[in-house]
Amino acid sequence: MIGIICALSIEVEGIAKLLDNKKEETFAKMKYIYGTVNGKEVVMTECGIGKVNAAMSTQIMIDKFSPDVIINSGIAGSISRELKIGDIVISKDCVQHDFDGTQMGDPKGLIQYNDETRIDIPVSHDVAQKLYDACKDLENTNVMLGRIATGDIFVAEKAMRSAIASEFSALACEMEGGSVAQVCYRNGVPCAILRCISDDFDENQFMDFMEFRTLAADKSISAIKNFLKLI
Repeated sequence: MIGIICALSIEVEGIAKLLDNKKEETFAKMKYIYGTVNGKEVVMTECGIGKVNAAMSTQIMIDKFSPDVIINSGIAGSISRELKIGDIVISKDCVQHDFDGTQMGDPKGLIQYNDETRIDIPVSHDVAQKLYDACKDLENTNVMLGRIATGDIFVAEKAMRSAIASEFSALACEMEGGSVAQVCYRNGVPCAILRCISDDFDENQFMDFMEFRTLAADKSISAIKNFLKLI
């Protein structure tokens, strides 16, 4: 089974239209929609915005549906001048840029598990490559493999974008992907993150994000459709 987790309803609605034998179940007030696409079992949910929502929905999906692969699809802000609105980033790995134990002497982003510490949150390179291949046919779209930075902050100011890019060598910042990847990593479930750029490196307001999110969501949906043909 392939799991798809999205932050926004516009993405879930677009992908749900592909499902045959569609069914729904609700856990923790989140709706999980599942069925088949070209004979492949697929389950998807709208997790909502932010790291806790993303982590909660991922663990429920793993516990209730046992997916073989999880994709987190969505939109992000560019923190690289190489990425413009409508371009796509596929995760090489993730970080949590707002995880800050520097007052204890830890480097920024260092996550303390019960049995290890690390800054990078791994993803499946095989799944990431398939997502990358699924984007090849998208018109006028620059597609890059790289690090995605996650935090519970809507990052608009250029100075903060520059700081995150410099500190973590990331290409894009958003609010869910690192949490999905972290839960999948600890559960041993292959995953990858796909992000379409909804706002560029320059100063951005929330209304800029709202204006371009439909364009970005449409590209994410097209990429997922192609991915389901490849997997």
